[in-house]
Amino acid sequence: MTQNKNTETTLIPTNYSALTTLVTVFFFWGFIAAGNSIFIPFCKHYFHLDQFQSQLIDFAFYSAYFIGALLLFAFGSFGGKDLVGRWGYKKSIVYGLLLSALGAVTMIVAVNLDVFEGMLCGFFVVALGFSIQQTAAQPFSVLLGDPATGTSRINLGGGINSFGTTIGPILVAYALFGTTAAVTDEQISDMSLNKVILLYACVGLLFLAAAAMFNFSKKVPAGILEEKTESANKALLLLIIMTIVLFIMFVPVFNSYKIDMGSLAEDAKKSIEHYRMYWLLGALAVVVIGLLFAYFSAGKKTQGWGAMQYPQLALGMLALFVYVGVEVAIGSNLGELLKLDAFGNKQASEATPYISMYWGSLMIGRWVGSVSAFELKNSTRIILQMVVPLIAFSIVLGVGNLAGYNMGPLYYYIICVIILIIAYMLTRDKPVQSLLLFGILGIVFMITGIMSGGQVGIYAFLAGGLCCSIMWPCIFNLSIAGLGKYTTQGSAFLIMMILGGGIIPPIQGKLSDIIGIQQSYWIPVLCFVYITLFAIIVKRILKRQGIDYDKKVAASH
Repeated sequence: MTQNKNTETTLIPTNYSALTTLVTVFFFWGFIAAGNSIFIPFCKHYFHLDQFQSQLIDFAFYSAYFIGALLLFAFGSFGGKDLVGRWGYKKSIVYGLLLSALGAVTMIVAVNLDVFEGMLCGFFVVALGFSIQQTAAQPFSVLLGDPATGTSRINLGGGINSFGTTIGPILVAYALFGTTAAVTDEQISDMSLNKVILLYACVGLLFLAAAAMFNFSKKVPAGILEEKTESANKALLLLIIMTIVLFIMFVPVFNSYKIDMGSLAEDAKKSIEHYRMYWLLGALAVVVIGLLFAYFSAGKKTQGWGAMQYPQLALGMLALFVYVGVEVAIGSNLGELLKLDAFGNKQASEATPYISMYWGSLMIGRWVGSVSAFELKNSTRIILQMVVPLIAFSIVLGVGNLAGYNMGPLYYYIICVIILIIAYMLTRDKPVQSLLLFGILGIVFMITGIMSGGQVGIYAFLAGGLCCSIMWPCIFNLSIAGLGKYTTQGSAFLIMMILGGGIIPPIQGKLSDIIGIQQSYWIPVLCFVYITLFAIIVKRILKRQGIDYDKKVAASH
């Protein structure tokens, strides 16, 4: 996101009509993405998959963000103009919604054919549309009013997004199971997929309705930009090579997907499990080595690297990759974790309120973060930072209770919310301090969950959502700080790194098949370790560039 300073003495009025229309797409992102956490255990038992195979849903969904953003960047590079800017933000969002609607149709066709691979294609196409929407929506939010107040509009979108992540698991679970009572794995295996068809028929119609609302609204500006894009041939070549190698890495993994593990001897099963893990780790290595190569190469010669010539961006891309990966991995593996005796032996449907609370934790954290987007008296700001997260917590509980779930076991989770409030106040809205403290807390919570069980362990893993809640804006802003004319290009590179949600969760899923689901949470520990190190390193980088790294957070996801 490019931050502009308003030089006029009179504030530009906010286009509230267009803004109201725009925030609907923020809701869709959260609703569908969080709903995947319910689809994963559902598909696992319906299609008789192992944990790795079920995680292919996340792979299909989040890899689409990378492919979509890369295609937009590539077309812009060849044409000399940003494709989204040429279409205009309004049409770009309409095109993205129509593509997502096509994904919903793909899902319906796949369900009718009872083909899991087809459902993966449906998830991919839906998210491909989201990648276009997300590339356009955040800068569009700034355009719909005075640039000086653009952060508040983006934070509003983030709050709506988080509300979608909170109610998504509950509504998707109700749509799939038709009840809030416990549903056994055996019952899931015998269920009809007609409810999935109905669910995605409704979702597809909502996409079409939102597209029509955007397209025919005269109050929504076109948002066309004619600026010429900056050349970044080396960066484009690197990303294309990374994509090809990633494709090569995942072909063997997908080929092994169709193997019936139940018919194999234990030695053969272990051999295939390790085989998959090697290729998945190879895919992770491609991303890490590729970005580090850009970091060191651009440091020697900046020409042709575009935004990647800035070390904070190259390292920030890796940090965002890891952040999205850990955020998705914790939630996506939660349903399987809660089936352990140590965590209450909960069936897939019984895990729904906990998954909802995990995604609700992101809403709680983002709502407290949005308070700082408004010009308030210091005393008012402090009061709201204490009250708003408690209100958000009450909303999550209220939604669960209204849906008929037993939310009683989650009441004492307020202790973790209070820890969030204290930590946020200690960081004083400073992105480096926030990223550092919440990264350390993430490490502590994950290790606590690994070493314990029961409610303490559940709360510890759920609190990972509170830690993740503030990380997107911190990483995003620190990564694009000082990029100047390369800011828009840098933002596009960062959006590509949502790919982390497609690679890290399958790695954790595969590791869980080898060492157990609880011990697999060492993957999130490692992710939080890198994010913490990034906070330390980027502070030094920006200080050398003379940049005020303590300015307030100004973006949201």
